[in-house]
Amino acid sequence: MHDIALASTADLDSITALLQANAPSQGGTLTGEFPRDKVARMMAAGMPVVVAHRDGQVVGVLFSGPRNDPAAPPPVQAMWAAWPGSPGAYVYGPVCIADSERGQGLLPRLYAALQTHCPGCEAVLFIRRDNAISLRAHLRLGMQEVAGYTLDSVDYAVLTSATG
Repeated sequence: MHDIALASTADLDSITALLQANAPSQGGTLTGEFPRDKVARMMAAGMPVVVAHRDGQVVGVLFSGPRNDPAAPPPVQAMWAAWPGSPGAYVYGPVCIADSERGQGLLPRLYAALQTHCPGCEAVLFIRRDNAISLRAHLRLGMQEVAGYTLDSVDYAVLTSATG
């Protein structure tokens, strides 16, 4: 059974380990690397971070981020350029679920928990087009593809929770 809650500073090392285990340097599909200082900054951004615990370990995490972050990495900046979203929109992601927990319905539970903290707000996210599993999972959540972009020879889809 998973315990879904807002992340605390006590989760920092466990979140970092999960993200880094799924970073490109480890053969994962996340965009970018996630050293501890970067994860700490992301957690301190003032937006909700939802985690799933199993047996005291973080096995899933879903970040949200502010729309107007001048330090946003290039993929996020390109996402906003491709799809400006509504005035209350926020960055959805990254999201990462441990290999051992995939296929167990954890993503919808993380997203539902995040929605309780961002009610009525538009989630905007990007996914590498070669990450078919994540694209399908997010379409099943009700997200819609609204734009795309290419950055450093990588194609991305931009998805939103807004319904048109």
